Amino acid sequence: MIKDYEYLHGVVFSRLCSVQGECITIEPYPISGYNSSYIVNNHTGLYIKYSGKRLTPWRFTFLKSQQDEIQSLYNEFGEVFIALVCNLDGVAVLNYAELKEILDHQHGDFEWISVSKTKRKMYSVSGSDGKLDFKVSLTSCPDKIITYLKQPEQKSKCAPSASAFLMAVASPSE
Repeated sequence: MIKDYEYLHGVVFSRLCSVQGECITIEPYPISGYNSSYIVNNHTGLYIKYSGKRLTPWRFTFLKSQQDEIQSLYNEFGEVFIALVCNLDGVAVLNYAELKEILDHQHGDFEWISVSKTKRKMYSVSGSDGKLDFKVSLTSCPDKIITYLKQPEQKSKCAPSASAFLMAVASPSE
C-alpha cells in the first residue's frame, strides 16, 4: 500500500524533475528520523511536510525534534527548503530565512505553520512566531529551489553519491 507521505512527497520530486535540462539528485538525509528530509544535488537540504486537509487553510505542526532536524540540514548544507504540500492544491516552498520569520530560533515543543489562499491566488503563510509580509507563488515549487540550484557556486557542487536517486530530463534540443 502506498503511504500518504510517499504519494504527497512525490509531487515535490515530480516538479523538481520536470525542469527541462536540469540534472537533479535526491537522497534521504541519513540522520532523519521522520522520512521528511532529503539532500538535493549533494549540497542542499529539503524538508517536506504535507497536509491531507482538502481545503484552505492548511496547518502543519512542527515538533521541536523536526525543527532541530531542519536546523541540522541548514547547519550542514547552508540552505534548506521547506516544501509545504497543501493536499491536492499545490506546494508552498520556503527557504530557511523565510521559515525563521514565522518559526523563530527558539524551538517550542509544538509549533505550527498555516498556509491559506483564495481561488487562483498566491499562498499566505503564517506561523507560531509571525507572518510573511509577502505571498508565496503557486510555482515556488520548483522555481525557488531550481533558482538556487542554478547559481554558479551551487552548480559546481553537483556530484551524485552512489545512493542518490538521479532525475534528469533532457531538453528538447538534445
